[in-house]
Amino acid sequence: MLKVNEIYHSIQGESSKSGLPCVFVRLTYCNLRCTYCDTEYAFYEGEDKTIREIINEVKKYNCKLVEITGGEPLVQDESLELMKRLCDEGFEVMLETGGSLPIKDIDERVLIIMDLKCPSSKMEKKNLYENINFLKPADELKFVIGNREDYNWSKEIISKYYLKNKSKILFSVVFGELEPVALVNWIIEDKLDVRYQLQMHKYIWHPETKSV
Repeated sequence: MLKVNEIYHSIQGESSKSGLPCVFVRLTYCNLRCTYCDTEYAFYEGEDKTIREIINEVKKYNCKLVEITGGEPLVQDESLELMKRLCDEGFEVMLETGGSLPIKDIDERVLIIMDLKCPSSKMEKKNLYENINFLKPADELKFVIGNREDYNWSKEIISKYYLKNKSKILFSVVFGELEPVALVNWIIEDKLDVRYQLQMHKYIWHPETKSV
């Protein structure tokens, strides 16, 4: 059984799949408390479902792209089996994870989008850097940046762990804290080889709208 907060059909708002229709499976619980969290409602609220019940609900949307998100999906061990089963049934599966729990046992068919938490999140000490060793070239590392300190820290981490050779690198702003143009200008000035992304869903719908 897995505790599920919500399952819904929308468009992918972030990552290299941005703009594509996607079914989101949001699992309950999170072991982090980031200062900018926009899904606190997923910390505890949810309904117990079997893996088969989840897959059957996903199938109703007739959409091949599925993202497992949270909360923090990896808090629940059965999330690994859920992702494997979805892959077995022909879905293109993505995982959104905060980067504080091991990713080494995730099915290799899953596209992992992993955060490295910047200082302004107040969760920087929770980063599990050994996860970097298990990233695939197709996977994506995300830095959510709230100020210049976060930006400089991110550059240092990219250099220290040779991240340009590990996977795709995504930069985005903490919504409402840093203007997108500021981060874009820093990236251009420093000629950083990273992908800037907006949280597209927060511009299409009201930023506090759920299930989008």
